[in-house]
Amino acid sequence: MTIQTPKVELTLPVIQDMELAATKTAEVVAKQMGLDEMKTAEISMALIEACINAFEHSKSNSNVYIHYIIDGDTLIIKVGDSGVGFDQEVVEIPNIDEKLKADRKRGWGIKLMKELMDTVEFESTDGGTTVTMTKTKK
Repeated sequence: MTIQTPKVELTLPVIQDMELAATKTAEVVAKQMGLDEMKTAEISMALIEACINAFEHSKSNSNVYIHYIIDGDTLIIKVGDSGVGFDQEVVEIPNIDEKLKADRKRGWGIKLMKELMDTVEFESTDGGTTVTMTKTKK
């Protein structure tokens, strides 16, 4: 008998605050895995950033797709959209001193995701973007 890798799929319309549904699902999955509160909070914060980026920057009116995959002690989260895509090489990582002085304090999403998760990878084309993030139990 083959054991299947547990997977949860969520489809979110581009509606304000729908990223909160994604975090609630992540909390249930993290609890199922036995992840501690700190790791669960980090996952939630990174997921909020990934969802907001998809909602705001993809220029797509279609849904955002989220896949939560439990692979042993690792949670893999994929957030995908069917928007315009982007080149991560041209996305500037903000300078903290300049951002603190600026009126607009946004633009931290990618940096936050990379700080909060074990790995973060982007696959982007003119047909959409998928962000793949991992968090390991250990």
